[in-house]
Amino acid sequence: MPETSVSLLERLRQPNAAPDWNRLVELYSPLVHTWAKRAGLQDADASDLAQEVFAHLLTKLPEFQYDPGRSFRAWLRTVTLNLWRGKQRKASATREGAPLAKAPEPAAADPADEFWQAEFNQHLARRALEIMRDEFQPTTWQACWAVVVEGRAAADVAAELGMSVGAVYAAKFRVVTRLREELAGLMDDE
Repeated sequence: MPETSVSLLERLRQPNAAPDWNRLVELYSPLVHTWAKRAGLQDADASDLAQEVFAHLLTKLPEFQYDPGRSFRAWLRTVTLNLWRGKQRKASATREGAPLAKAPEPAAADPADEFWQAEFNQHLARRALEIMRDEFQPTTWQACWAVVVEGRAAADVAAELGMSVGAVYAAKFRVVTRLREELAGLMDDE
């Protein structure tokens, strides 16, 4: 039985979960980096903060209890913002002779949040599909990718791959079902 993203979070609590950590980092690095950039950090500093976030998660996720009623993404954003705030406080405290000016908070409600959410969900789904590719037979994968990602007609894909239209739909169903399982609890529907 394929494992869900909730099980990914559970596996991250176990020792020797390097492949699972790699999957989490691959899925979420772009989002954490985007949050850091929106907080006003330059690209290199945003990358540094993203690394700090994942290093912090190494210590926190073994204790993390997933609550299906709450958003993993929101929790991750809180972790990111708290680490950003800590960096800001540390930078202010180490400036010699400079008054402790409060760093501006990133906007709490970004008017573009809906756009960013949709864009992130698309990125997350595409990235998860790329990571999952090796779990499927090549023709199953090609059929699903052509119909779902490229938006091609099932009949055209069936003719190209030498499959029946029903087999194309079955391939799409298997891959999309697995994708939903993989992303359950990680992708926000807000």
